[in-house]
Amino acid sequence: MPKPVIELNNVSFLRKERRILGDICWEIESGEHWALLGANGSGKTSLLRIITGYEWPSRGTVNVLGNEFGKCAISGLRKHIGYVSSSINIKLPENDSATDIVLSGIDATIGLHRHYSDDEHKQAYAAMEKMSAEQCKDQPYSILSQGERQRILIARAIINDPDILILDEPCAGLDPAAKEHFLADLQVLTSHDKAPTIIFVTHHIEEISPWITNVFILKDGLCRASGKTEDLLNSETLSGAFDCECTVKKENHRYYLQVPGQAKT
Repeated sequence: MPKPVIELNNVSFLRKERRILGDICWEIESGEHWALLGANGSGKTSLLRIITGYEWPSRGTVNVLGNEFGKCAISGLRKHIGYVSSSINIKLPENDSATDIVLSGIDATIGLHRHYSDDEHKQAYAAMEKMSAEQCKDQPYSILSQGERQRILIARAIINDPDILILDEPCAGLDPAAKEHFLADLQVLTSHDKAPTIIFVTHHIEEISPWITNVFILKDGLCRASGKTEDLLNSETLSGAFDCECTVKKENHRYYLQVPGQAKT
């Protein structure tokens, strides 16, 4: 029987004796795509850093792609995990071309530090095509729109055909039209052969598209709920997750959250 892509068993994380995460159990199977949902400060980023090996749990076990942390080489394992976050975006050289940014994903470097072959350039173009970003290839990263930058960052993350792709609030800063185009491109990405397992981090449920099969909800560092999307995106569960009375509605296979006195968001 195939091993889970990610398996966390009773993972807790303390920082200066303050509990950030407590007794997290999470199992992700091949072929699933998950939304990691929670309010600001719920522990989402800390959980991602543990999955990618940049933080170490205070207790519990972490298995990623069949490798138990503490018994494997984390640096080698990270080559199989694509990671897109604002923390990476701000470090990238603004004057590099979009192609240079994508190429840097091959070695997971900030900037280019060697000559890249014609085959590697073809690899970069193929990654950009998957994200509908090939028109940006010769443009400086500095002049790209926020939506174009996100596509280039994901192309950079998938250039090595990772088994896991983590997107940390990828829609932040996108206008409504750009957000919808971006989410549609992600749906196309999931339809490709050998598409990576995606963890999509957000606190806006309207970003949870039909291709997201499961949801993991964090609150105050604890698992509030975990399971199928259609079972968990409801008024009762999210009212508890966000500490407010809210109403969840579903229209055209998308979910929307409303709180009293506010339009749907």
